[in-house]
Amino acid sequence: MDIAALAISMKQADLMQTVSLAVTKQSMEFQEQSIEQLIEVMDVSHPTLGHTIDVSI
Repeated sequence: MDIAALAISMKQADLMQTVSLAVTKQSMEFQEQSIEQLIEVMDVSHPTLGHTIDVSI
């Protein structure tokens, strides 16, 4: 394998890793936004949830 082919191969591997990390980061940000929206919906749907305790026996 000559030097040029090796350099191209290494550059392609680096690009693939960079793209993979970018996609993973974007996916994590999307999941974070989804979780935040879910928490907001849960808070709105039950405004008194967790404020009282039923202690009857």
